[in-house]
Amino acid sequence: MASKSKMDGSIGAKNKQKILAAAEKAFATYGFKGTSVQQIADEAELPKTNILYYFKSKQGLYVAMLQDIMSLWNSRFDQVTEDDDPAESLADYIADKMTMSRTHPQASKIFAMEVLNGAPYLNKFFSNEHVAWMEGRVAILNSWIAQGRMTAVDPLYLLFHIWACTQHYADFSAQITSLRGKTMKRADFDEATRQLVQLILSGCGLTVPEKYAESAK
Repeated sequence: MASKSKMDGSIGAKNKQKILAAAEKAFATYGFKGTSVQQIADEAELPKTNILYYFKSKQGLYVAMLQDIMSLWNSRFDQVTEDDDPAESLADYIADKMTMSRTHPQASKIFAMEVLNGAPYLNKFFSNEHVAWMEGRVAILNSWIAQGRMTAVDPLYLLFHIWACTQHYADFSAQITSLRGKTMKRADFDEATRQLVQLILSGCGLTVPEKYAESAK
């Protein structure tokens, strides 16, 4: 039988995820100022005191949600090392971010609005964790370049391009739907992912992995 502490930990983790999911929906609908802790509690079907126990305040929950979004976006690329294959690593990173745009479009829009407003609630995070993450990824890209495993591109611009291209499918979904005359389905995202992987990897002098090389059309 699991110990009480492990059970409590499991319940706590599940509650936090329920709260973060509810917060994402509420903030996407009403914005930061228009959302109350009680609205989030109602959406999560948990007492308001639970929200404040785990996150202390609405601002604390908002920042935690934004950091959770970034963690989801960067999860696989966090584990990449200079010994990994550049083509596989970058292709999988692009595919992961496209999947996030498909499955968590509201999260991307919330993050975009926060940054457009000057990132007032993420300034400390940007100055510390995000900068450290970026420096680590740039170092790996520079190592691949130094090893002659990919074309000498600017790592910062490469990552900016990946973010801009992948998050576009979430942030500007209304425009995409209007121009296509229909919403994007799973197969459309798969095809867009293949196209994007081919464009970016070709620009880096990399061979596109076989699983991304064939077009569905």
